[in-house]
Amino acid sequence: MNAETIARLHAVVEGHVQGVGFRYFVVERAEALRLTGWVRNTMDGDVEVTAEGERAALNMLLDGLRRGPRSAFVTSVREEWLSPSGEFTRFDVRRTSDF
Repeated sequence: MNAETIARLHAVVEGHVQGVGFRYFVVERAEALRLTGWVRNTMDGDVEVTAEGERAALNMLLDGLRRGPRSAFVTSVREEWLSPSGEFTRFDVRRTSDF
């Protein structure tokens, strides 16, 4: 990977996104795109995602977040682009209380 094309995406997905397999949808997409990071439910009913990898792959993940799995209804996605930290080795589901 070219260091200039590596980025970090932090996103919060709002809508009917809990209890519909959204986190596992994100894991499957992220793994297929060779991204690292995590996904978790938030206490207020959203889904939070932090992912690192190729910028193009992150954009594809973001497109997937905007659609979600069939049983979800996404109303908005708040996104923030950051510098990558390289701290992740895989893509995981985290508990709501993990930080």
